[in-house]
Amino acid sequence: MIVDLHNHTTLCNHAEGEVSQYIEKAIATGTKYFGFSDHAPMDFDPKYRMKFDEMLTYQKDILEVKECYKDKCEILFGYEVDYLEGHMDTRVLNADVDYLIGSVHFIEEWGFDNPEFIGHYEHEDIDVIWQKYFDTVEKMAQSNLFDIVGHFDLIKVFKYMPKKDINALAHDALIAIKKADMTLELNVSGFRKPIKEAYPSASLVQKAYELDIPITFGSDAHKPKQVSMFSDEIIRIAKDAGYTRCAIYRKRKREFINF
Repeated sequence: MIVDLHNHTTLCNHAEGEVSQYIEKAIATGTKYFGFSDHAPMDFDPKYRMKFDEMLTYQKDILEVKECYKDKCEILFGYEVDYLEGHMDTRVLNADVDYLIGSVHFIEEWGFDNPEFIGHYEHEDIDVIWQKYFDTVEKMAQSNLFDIVGHFDLIKVFKYMPKKDINALAHDALIAIKKADMTLELNVSGFRKPIKEAYPSASLVQKAYELDIPITFGSDAHKPKQVSMFSDEIIRIAKDAGYTRCAIYRKRKREFINF
């Protein structure tokens, strides 16, 4: 991937490896624009994110490698922010970053993509859960707080699939993303999960293209070896849909790169 904007650090408490190791792997695989967007702090689910008092450490670490590798790869700085009403913090939302990824990992405070809480699916109507997920993504887009939509159909992670048409369930969320002028992330981490496919699915990427929604790419790496995994597959999905360029962000301003 020439552009890879979604990657983590050990500050999130569930990643491993040195920051430099992620960058070295990115450079070795031809990435020209590499972004760190670690899990932003918030007053909920602290086990899986950095603390507020670690924000300066995170920024310092990324700015140091940005300077160190400036002749080999452009390093970009962001956060992956959980959209969870009542728990988002202005210290994150107003941070001096290149971009913010808005992600939905919670449905009414249930961490639906966390294996620790997978048993909750047994008590829910899958069609209802999928619609609640996309309704939350729609609200996230309507908030106008974020630049990029993270792993758009993450709800499929454990392969609990709805009976209803997925494109229909996601329609209003895609319209909201378009109206908010957000960028849709094509995220390869789904290939590493039980669903064994990218986020979003090829059919949703096609719908996004028809709506003229821009895209970007993300490894969502939590280990250096995951950087650029499945890059050929995700580029093929994008090109098959009709895309020829992807987005990067500098200081919350979008630019486009041909791929």
